[in-house]
Amino acid sequence: MGSSSTNSTGLPPFTLTGLPGLEDSQHWMFLLLGALYSVSIVGNSLILFIVKEEQSLHQPMYYFLSLLSVNDLGVSLSTLPSVLATFCFHTQEITFDACMAQMFFIHLFSFMESGILLAMSFDRYVAICNPLRYSTILTDARVAQMSLFIGVRSFCMVFPLPFLLKRLPFCKANILSHAYCLHPDLIRLPCGDITINNIFGLCIVLSTFVLDSVLIFLSYVLILHSVLAIASQEERLKILNTCVSHICAVLIFYMPMMGVSMVHRYGRYAPPYVFTLMSLVYLFVPPMLNPVIYSIKTKEIRQRLIRMIFILKVPQRKKKSQMQIKQIGINFL
Repeated sequence: MGSSSTNSTGLPPFTLTGLPGLEDSQHWMFLLLGALYSVSIVGNSLILFIVKEEQSLHQPMYYFLSLLSVNDLGVSLSTLPSVLATFCFHTQEITFDACMAQMFFIHLFSFMESGILLAMSFDRYVAICNPLRYSTILTDARVAQMSLFIGVRSFCMVFPLPFLLKRLPFCKANILSHAYCLHPDLIRLPCGDITINNIFGLCIVLSTFVLDSVLIFLSYVLILHSVLAIASQEERLKILNTCVSHICAVLIFYMPMMGVSMVHRYGRYAPPYVFTLMSLVYLFVPPMLNPVIYSIKTKEIRQRLIRMIFILKVPQRKKKSQMQIKQIGINFL
């Protein structure tokens, strides 16, 4: 599709790609992605419901966890329309404006997730290194201010991206590498000077993902230093266990991101589907695994889930018993 394929606004549409070279497996990929979507949406919705209903979870740590769940829902819902259209209905064309909007929201939620993980590491640092001041440092008002700052920072970083792309001429075949719109993919398509885009992109990555990851690492260095000063080994393990869920969340967010960056930079001769699979891991795995990890590792959430499952099973057992009693009565008559 070249420059002649434009819509009424003069801006070219884009062609989404499923799995290049694996077209025969598209329906199986849709089933897999459907399962990931289901786990992500149901799991994060359950986390939000449990934190809302359980009074003991009305604490800064769980407020940040709720924010992470809302963000993960946002990531899933941002990619859902085009993934559904590509893999299920084989509709691969997306308009320029729709592509810009999807790119904006995908990157907005990615930047927000990095900020939320940083806020959660600060929460763990204060809880372990300054436990006596925890309630005075992380008040509800301060948690709200931190959440607002994360949202505003992410918005300011991502907002210029669609406009910087819109000013460029598109004269190549506008075929994307994925079933959704990502900035690293879109920036390859213009035939104009993209120096400003590259500089801006590098600046926002350094001031968010790189800075956040460095601060998270430093917070855990301080946490480890504080924990090693504790004499009791049992107490050390107990304290470190409160950080396991967050460490897992950090790893499953940053490691796929690094993988995607490495593949885009050095995977010049890799098969096309490698790029797609790496981006799928980056966008689909964290929203799916985060609620699973926190449900397993957080005692209060795990107990509430068990109670919910038990409550669902009890009426079914009662109903089955009533039907058996009724059947016995009919047979007796």
